Amino acid sequence: MSGLEQLYQQIILDHARRRVGAGLKEAEAGHAWGESHQHNPICGDEIRLRVETDGNTIARISWEGNGCSISMASASALVELAQGEDRGTFTDMLEEFRETMRSRGTREGDEELLGDAAAFSGVSRFPARVKCAMLAWVAAEGALLAAAPGDAA
Repeated sequence: MSGLEQLYQQIILDHARRRVGAGLKEAEAGHAWGESHQHNPICGDEIRLRVETDGNTIARISWEGNGCSISMASASALVELAQGEDRGTFTDMLEEFRETMRSRGTREGDEELLGDAAAFSGVSRFPARVKCAMLAWVAAEGALLAAAPGDAA
């Protein structure tokens, strides 16, 4: 295993333990919010993820879920990366992550755009695990779409 692969593996294990954003939070007054529940029927991983927005900014992401280290670590890395960003930046991150996951190992994720989430690049070589890595991202995409700008819940 190369030094980079070892580093990436350590980042994933660290996020699986820390679980940034874990614990579904009630939306703060004045924030628009959306929620999405995603389930991977192949392995049983599932997540319920809530995105809160303040105008065009992702104010907070919280989630609860059960699953493998990859799916839980991916949710943690997503929260750490996307919280505080605007919708457009998050959409760019999501598309970069999605393209990296579809690459089957031929593409490294852009570390400047993805931060720790670039560590999941190696997962793309294992099609059965791509859904695990994508689960939180698909949930965040759906939750953000449900949190219409300017609509405080």
